[in-house]
Amino acid sequence: MALNWTMLGPDRTPVPLPHETTITVINGGVEVILRVPDEPPSESSRAGGSGGSKTLKATGKVTVTDQRFIFTSASDPAYFESLSVPLPSILATKFEQPTFGANYFTFDIKPSADGGLTNGTTAEVRFKDQPMFQFVATLEKTRERAIYMKRQEAENEEGPREFNVLFRFQSALLEIIIIILIRLAAVYTSPTEGSSTSSAGVNTIPGDAPPGYDS
Repeated sequence: MALNWTMLGPDRTPVPLPHETTITVINGGVEVILRVPDEPPSESSRAGGSGGSKTLKATGKVTVTDQRFIFTSASDPAYFESLSVPLPSILATKFEQPTFGANYFTFDIKPSADGGLTNGTTAEVRFKDQPMFQFVATLEKTRERAIYMKRQEAENEEGPREFNVLFRFQSALLEIIIIILIRLAAVYTSPTEGSSTSSAGVNTIPGDAPPGYDS
């Protein structure tokens, strides 16, 4: 069973995505324990999870790329064959250093659609034959960069949309101003020739006015 599905080659090596770069590989002795809560019932159905969870365990190797955390089991007979998690889908992380026992690393997973996982899924990673502090530091640094790059892409996509909205608003405002100016120009008319006008309270009388016009 593949969770958050990934394609494997004949040698069980993950097939890279376009423009994907491998950062580090732990070739064996990696134990991954998944705790997957039962999926809650949908609104249209009364059937569903009972509030429990299932635990899946497998041993194999881990590959960290600039895009994904990938686990592949050492052999087919396992609880799950592979696990692929996009780095931005790794939510909360925790590096445990118990007083007694080996260190281990846990993280929460945001499930992908039809990936076989549910909300609340957690992964526990243990190394059998080597320390894992350096691996965790590398994974965290790579994950932070992946999250940053994803945010940058979202901002770059949002930028042109905001510019277009602002441009349309400015164009509409300019059209309104032009219409107002045209209407004001139409309302204002210059005095007709020969009429009486007043400026600063002084009356102006036409030169050809008949006798008694000003009385």
